Amino acid sequence: MPLDPVAEAMLKQMAEAGGPAITDVPPTEARAMYKAMQSTAVTEQVHSQEDRSANGVPVRVYSASDEVTPCIVYLHGGGWVIGDLDTHDTICTQLTNATGYTVVSVDYRLAPEDPFPAPLDDSYTGLCWVQENAAMLNIDPSKIAVAGDSAGGNLAAAVCLKARAEDNTGIAFQLLLYPVIDFNFDTQSYIDNAEGYLLTREGMRWFWDHYIGHDNSGSHPMASPIREKDLSGLPPACILTAEFDPLRDEGEVYAAALEAAGVPTVMKRYDGMIHGFFGMTDTIEGARQALTFSADELRKALGH
Repeated sequence: MPLDPVAEAMLKQMAEAGGPAITDVPPTEARAMYKAMQSTAVTEQVHSQEDRSANGVPVRVYSASDEVTPCIVYLHGGGWVIGDLDTHDTICTQLTNATGYTVVSVDYRLAPEDPFPAPLDDSYTGLCWVQENAAMLNIDPSKIAVAGDSAGGNLAAAVCLKARAEDNTGIAFQLLLYPVIDFNFDTQSYIDNAEGYLLTREGMRWFWDHYIGHDNSGSHPMASPIREKDLSGLPPACILTAEFDPLRDEGEVYAAALEAAGVPTVMKRYDGMIHGFFGMTDTIEGARQALTFSADELRKALGH
């Protein structure tokens, strides 16, 4: 399918504007650039919103109502290097309203100042805090999902692995949006979409280098979930991928591997889409469809 015309126009506009790419500047500058890029996104109003501390990890709690509801623990994208509660405010408010659930967004530490496994540890701390404080948060502790986009999808998948290793059975579902799943730059989608579609092959090398350094941590299953030899017993999953995304193939391979291991898994590719499209609901129809689809899958898994 051809590239979505709205996405194509956006990419053309960015190319004509010039300037350095996020991965061409130091991490502190990259974070400021990314935050500025996300500042124009439309944030929805939710029933209530509050910043809290989850055993020392900052979180933002979005509630859809005063009723007891399921909960989504959300882990933002940004290559483990950029992104925060504010850059993903739009996605979290939209998920809150689309599902009617509580969403807890976790502001995990970032690399390279805090490399692997610090972001994963903080993400898991956020999950455990939600589980421990279900009554205070007005959520059903038997209906907790983890979700994330890109590097956040990587962390969500790894949190599920970590929870299984620690006999924590309190994750009912995982939603992975174009996740990073493998330390591997040689898949066909990396080759076909190496540049020109927002996320580049070299950009992913930059993110991985900051996250794991040069000590071969990329081969660890908690960094590359597809390298876990036994995927059985993990929570049911929904994985979304984008056609014009270097990460497309690894997400789809992971979906197939989960299914082969007996994990109920839904996989959906969005043709014509680029990496990051889920957060572009104000301009791209495919993003609006993906939001609706994701909310429907969450409701099927968790009910209300």
